[in-house]
Amino acid sequence: VQLQASGGGLVRQGGSLRLSCAASGSIFSINAMGWYRQAPGKQRELVATITTGGSTNYADSVKGRFTISRDNAKKTVYLQMNSLKPEDTAVYYCNAEVGVNGVDYWGKGTQVTVSS
Repeated sequence: VQLQASGGGLVRQGGSLRLSCAASGSIFSINAMGWYRQAPGKQRELVATITTGGSTNYADSVKGRFTISRDNAKKTVYLQMNSLKPEDTAVYYCNAEVGVNGVDYWGKGTQVTVSS
């Protein structure tokens, strides 16, 4: 199973970016998918998750600004990020919980940099 993330980049404060992450490989079923981020010198933290049925969960710091969605047919998860702040600067990683045993897979990460 491979997760390929894209959509990161440099944006000014208040701007928007949309991240995408597509899963490929021998996949029978994907359970929850999500986005995490890691800023320099900090631990990786949850940004948002979404279940197969569409239930979502967000970190308090991004509620109202970020929206997670998924296309089950395309095995892809998205993260729409609006009203970006410098503190959103981090490497963003996508995650997928796969199969009946719920094995976690991670993408390589995509850099998001927000300038003030």
